[in-house]
Amino acid sequence: MHLEALSIFCDVVRHQSFSRGAMANSVSQSAASQAIRQIEKRLNTQLIDRSKRPWQLTAEGRLFFKGCQEIVERYHELEKSVQQRQHPSGYTVRLASIYSVHLHDLSHYIEQFQSSVPGASVDLEYIHPDQVYERVLNDQSDLGLISFANPGRELTAIPWQNQTMVVACLPGHRFTQLASEKIGLHPRSLDRESFVTFDRGLPVRREIDRYLRRREVNVRVVAEFDNIENIKQAVEDGAGTAILPEPTLQQEVQRKTLVTMPLRLVDDEPPFVRPLSIIHRRKRRLNPAVTEFIELLRAARSSTNAGARRNSPMARGVTRRSEETIASRPRKTETAVPPGVVT
Repeated sequence: MHLEALSIFCDVVRHQSFSRGAMANSVSQSAASQAIRQIEKRLNTQLIDRSKRPWQLTAEGRLFFKGCQEIVERYHELEKSVQQRQHPSGYTVRLASIYSVHLHDLSHYIEQFQSSVPGASVDLEYIHPDQVYERVLNDQSDLGLISFANPGRELTAIPWQNQTMVVACLPGHRFTQLASEKIGLHPRSLDRESFVTFDRGLPVRREIDRYLRRREVNVRVVAEFDNIENIKQAVEDGAGTAILPEPTLQQEVQRKTLVTMPLRLVDDEPPFVRPLSIIHRRKRRLNPAVTEFIELLRAARSSTNAGARRNSPMARGVTRRSEETIASRPRKTETAVPPGVVT
């Protein structure tokens, strides 16, 4: 069984498309289809159920794909090792990230990485959280940056940053008088408040709901979005308040279009944070350049998290201003919902 046929099969499955899988291997669609049929004939089993629209892998196909990934991947790594003698230069690290990770920060890390590993590069793509998992699992991305990671058995999650969650509102909002500069805003102050938040399907929304529920706080959800940029815009437009990761609000605080305040800690509870993680496929042999990039991000982790502790509710005032700016590529979708109570 030729390696080329295995590579075609893997790419067809990854792209969920015969034509795109064929294109990735510089062959015609009919040639790709024929290669997969030859594999099925050799194995005497059906790998792809073509009777369904869209087509699906059979149980045997899923098993074969998992093994094929490792074989093809290992061969390519061995080939590169021989050619480059394990030198990481020339490799492109494929990085998928959720929208709200700072482009400013990532650009800094990428520049640092390219300086320390001459010839290497990073291909960064901002996508929806679900797509981050999919791309890493399907080997379309080497690494993913995700919040509230749920890696399961197929992925490894490496802790990266803990970002403090804060209340965001308009300047002059009554919360600015209620909040203490030393201990922050009591969570119960949010009860019955108009609230802008994330779509229900997102992990960050579940964590915010859980945080409010534990404190018996019921907010009136007036709008839901799938990205932070739209939430901030809605708060600026006067729709309500929001709970967001503090680093994502630095630009608005600097412009004085929004005010942030910490959430008061109750009963010695830990602060409410958004954990960011680096994910990769568990059994994948990482290219040296990928390993180098992970180490670079992890090296910055301790100083970033130490900074978060210094800026905890007990250590700073109501607002925080920074010279950093935020740039991202938000999805422009919106889910309109009638006002209700989060349960």
